Amino acid sequence: MKQPNKALSLLLAAAMTVGLSVPALAAEEDGKIVILHTNDVHCGIDQAADDSGAVTNLGYATVAAYKDKMEQTYGAENVTLVDAGDAIQGGPIGTLSKGSYIVDIMNQVGYDLAIPGNHEFDYGMDNFLTLAKEQAQYTYLCANLTDLEGNPVLDAYKLVEYGDVTVGYVGIDTPESFTKSTPTYFQDAEGNYIYSFAQGNEGKDLYDAVQNAVDEATEAGADYVVAIGHLGNEGSTDVWTSKSVIANTTGIDVFIDGHSHESYEETVKNADGEDVYLAQTGTKLASIGQVVIDTATGDITCSLVSDFTEADAETADFIAKINDEFADVLQKVVAKTDVALTTLDPVTGERAVRSAETNLGDLCADAYRAMLGADIAFVNGGGIRADIAAGDITYEAIINVHPFGNEACLVETTGQDILDALEMGARLCPEENGGFLQVSGLTYTIDTTIPSSVVLNDESEFVKVDGAYRVKDVMVGGEPLDLNKTYTLASHNYMLKSGGDGFVMFKDDTLLQDSVMIDNAVLINYIVDKLDGVVGEAYANPTGDGRITVVTEAASGNWYDEAVAYVTEAGYMQGTGSGFEPAGIVTRGTVYQTLYNMSGKPAVTEAASFIDVAGKWYADAAAWAEDTGLSNGNGAGLFNGDAAMTRAELATALARYAALNGITVETGEGMTAAPDYGQIPAWALDGMSVCYYGKVMTGDNTGALRPNATAQRAELAKMLMAFDALRPAENAAA
Repeated sequence: MKQPNKALSLLLAAAMTVGLSVPALAAEEDGKIVILHTNDVHCGIDQAADDSGAVTNLGYATVAAYKDKMEQTYGAENVTLVDAGDAIQGGPIGTLSKGSYIVDIMNQVGYDLAIPGNHEFDYGMDNFLTLAKEQAQYTYLCANLTDLEGNPVLDAYKLVEYGDVTVGYVGIDTPESFTKSTPTYFQDAEGNYIYSFAQGNEGKDLYDAVQNAVDEATEAGADYVVAIGHLGNEGSTDVWTSKSVIANTTGIDVFIDGHSHESYEETVKNADGEDVYLAQTGTKLASIGQVVIDTATGDITCSLVSDFTEADAETADFIAKINDEFADVLQKVVAKTDVALTTLDPVTGERAVRSAETNLGDLCADAYRAMLGADIAFVNGGGIRADIAAGDITYEAIINVHPFGNEACLVETTGQDILDALEMGARLCPEENGGFLQVSGLTYTIDTTIPSSVVLNDESEFVKVDGAYRVKDVMVGGEPLDLNKTYTLASHNYMLKSGGDGFVMFKDDTLLQDSVMIDNAVLINYIVDKLDGVVGEAYANPTGDGRITVVTEAASGNWYDEAVAYVTEAGYMQGTGSGFEPAGIVTRGTVYQTLYNMSGKPAVTEAASFIDVAGKWYADAAAWAEDTGLSNGNGAGLFNGDAAMTRAELATALARYAALNGITVETGEGMTAAPDYGQIPAWALDGMSVCYYGKVMTGDNTGALRPNATAQRAELAKMLMAFDALRPAENAAA
């Protein structure tokens, strides 16, 4: 039934929802399937607005109202509502009911399908299975969650019929669940893992699990396959991102994503070079995702809906009764703060607690150190979930900061383990990492110009540091960290006992205090008992008091210095306003602008046809790239200049540029020896070969090519300098 020439379109939500008239459209919408999707709601059950009154988070009553409107428009039998994970954790209602009331609300809204995100397991595996198999009136799916004998914990896929068209829904959860929930929930009493998320073989096991489910769904009669994943991209493990899964599989038509709290609508090439639509709606119901499949034409139209704010009265009343049940407990004032306590960067307004120091991070770490009498305290940035406004602090505000119910512990550990933990937490900086460490009792520097050499096992747990440390100048109590000295370290059971976020270096340490109080009690008691009930001016600076220094560009002596000097002198690349920013992620706009610069910026006589480049700094480069055939955008009218480029995509662009300039490269057999050769998408093999054998992209110090990872600006500079060596001398930079 699937149309052979289906097209994918990305529409603005406003264009789709404004002026929607049910009676006028109902007859026109016959033969269309509507899939509504949410992700990472994190207990954001109520509608929320900013100071101007503009709605910022839609709330479940709005989801119910929009679902009803779509059912009236397209027919109830043609509308399906799905969730891509992390719904039941993240707020007081979820914490106090262990997710139960959130499932009740999702039942009320009318969800049809869901997958577990990593935080669905935060109240234990038994609790999740009870919610999923006994309480939820919708179906949970996951193709890659099994016991160690390969027995599925949940169904891998489900077929849904819409008249004579069948859609197969395949569920996928991130293998990061091992460390981004609590590892012991997936282990037996002896600490052995008894579950699998298909985490092995550098992504291949995951790709195989997904491919098997897709193939089975197709063989069972699916005309279209929709993957519902909790994988994410930014800040996620490279080989487990949704883009990596798409690039290494075939047969998926639409990939609904979650986990990384991003908002995107784009297309990604699969292993056969075909476009797959990829979408994620952000977090806390910032928008509702919508996919419309026209079964008559095969067209797939996708959008994010954020301007529909009507609320379903019955659902709103249902939620209000739940809120009322907890109101007295949650609104109790437990302390005060004279200053705003934040997880955000005060300049950009973006979340910072997972990549830099903040005053709330300092406060939380200080609370652990003071209440347990430790030398040092660590709190993972991913465990600090909400800001606290100046004024009264309620119990609800404290639970919003620490919703997990983790328990404070104290261990004896070595300076070496302290250093390794800091390195583990800093390995992705300046990108976000839930394991980024907010600290008390020490200061440290992260040099992001040094590539991370942290080695992880298949479960994303720390193994060793196999190279130079990015973490430097660690001072404890004003003295340099002594690697052989024993220190007392305060944190929580998630990190110290369970190895959460991969911090397994502490699991065998001597436990001095075991689970003495839950995390939100640590914070309340510190403010009340140690700060006399008021957070004062000592925490006024939103960026903290200078415990963590992040270096993004060193003065000299870096591996990329020659390349940076070369490309800046040649005019190929420029700074970003914050210096050259060598660790910055390479975007599509950056790549095509540099190639345009390398070509001497030829005059552009006609603007690009892309609808998203007008007024952009790379507009001329986009027009030139389109005119020369180097890029046709995403195939749906968008250039996506601000989107990150994978190394496979970058290699393909460079190879096309080489062909445009008549540059040929003699290939050989050596590239097949790269440890991750099998991860190169089929469509990228030619481009990767040109760059590999042309010595433009030869891999890291292990020989790995990392085709599905993003590139840093310093790496691009090295590639451009190497590329110039392939060009005739008269055409290369002087």
